[in-house]
Amino acid sequence: MADDQRSRTAPAEHRWPVVIAVLIALALHLFLPSSLLEVQRYIVAVVVVALLIPLIVLNPHRLVRQTRWSRNLEIVTALVLVAANQITLVLLVFQLVERAGDGTALLVASLQVWTTNVIAFALLYWVIDRGGPVARVHVPREDLAHADFRFPQDEDHDAVVEVARGSSRTSDWVPSFVDYLYFSLSNSMAFSPTDTMPLTHRAKLLMGLESFAGFILLALVIARAVAQIG
Repeated sequence: MADDQRSRTAPAEHRWPVVIAVLIALALHLFLPSSLLEVQRYIVAVVVVALLIPLIVLNPHRLVRQTRWSRNLEIVTALVLVAANQITLVLLVFQLVERAGDGTALLVASLQVWTTNVIAFALLYWVIDRGGPVARVHVPREDLAHADFRFPQDEDHDAVVEVARGSSRTSDWVPSFVDYLYFSLSNSMAFSPTDTMPLTHRAKLLMGLESFAGFILLALVIARAVAQIG
């Protein structure tokens, strides 16, 4: 407990890796085939950019300030991206099942939707876990919100010295966006947790939804590819 009560030493996270990831997701969404989304894609892009601008103004370089409205904007931004991509996924599934549209274009669109899904869920995990990116660094550990995910570094304090040196207890390590992006990617590829475990009901439901979406998409893409070969 004494370790948890010392002053925090973890550095504040950089803003721009998250911004770049969101812009990549929006670009993938914008360049989807017109048969999937027409006007809606531009509405989503405008809404997300409008939500993102005040967050960048508040923390242009490192995430050091958080207000109630900025916290709500972060959550809404992540939810908009996730929801928009799930709608696109449903439309894509219908086209894959009905074998409607150009096969090659649909296969490329499947990759776009899958990649956007990885980024969108990573953003949502990053926003909700332990009170968000600002709280994870600046709030004393005993006052942090309940953890949604358990990372390997959270339990490495009793490992060999060179491993324990980077643990949460020893170095005040906290997960950054890259950590959430990695386990979102592994969850979408393995369809199950790998090195990061969900701890709360909402975390389990979100990871289950991401895995299910990835599995359905992969199964239909394989079926479509086999049909084309045949």
